[in-house]
Amino acid sequence: MVLGDGDPRVTEAEFDVVVDAPPEAVWEVISDPRRLPHWDRHIVRVEGVPEGGLREGMRYTTEMRFFAFRNTIDGEVLEWDPPHRSKIRLMGLIEATVTSTIEPLTGDRSLLEHIVDYRFRGGPLGEVAARSLARMGGAHLALRHGTLAQKRDIEVRYAERATEGD
Repeated sequence: MVLGDGDPRVTEAEFDVVVDAPPEAVWEVISDPRRLPHWDRHIVRVEGVPEGGLREGMRYTTEMRFFAFRNTIDGEVLEWDPPHRSKIRLMGLIEATVTSTIEPLTGDRSLLEHIVDYRFRGGPLGEVAARSLARMGGAHLALRHGTLAQKRDIEVRYAERATEGD
């Protein structure tokens, strides 16, 4: 996959995890980009997401912080198939495509998979962001950390709802 100006230096990070909740409960949490600051400390805020949630073709903005630098990343929804799959294009300092897939498993469980194809744009800020990611252990570790944070968030919410129904 080639993004942006045709620069072939695109990296892919992939991580999947079994979540103790059905696909609808997983989707409810991961489909709301306003929750991104809870899962990634570099994300300061997300704006432009309507109360009713995202749909294909919609756009929103994410503000990220790398050390003392702040940068905005624009997101565009390319695919939106609740509660199974979404594909979001990110444009800005980082150019990426984030594909999230939820597969049902037996026993009210789901397999959550994120695949991120990305590259940092050139220039000093892109270099700072790339170094920051490398210091965190690389893209795979950052994706793993964020996905496991999502898993905890989903399972806590699902367990709370299950006890409320008792």
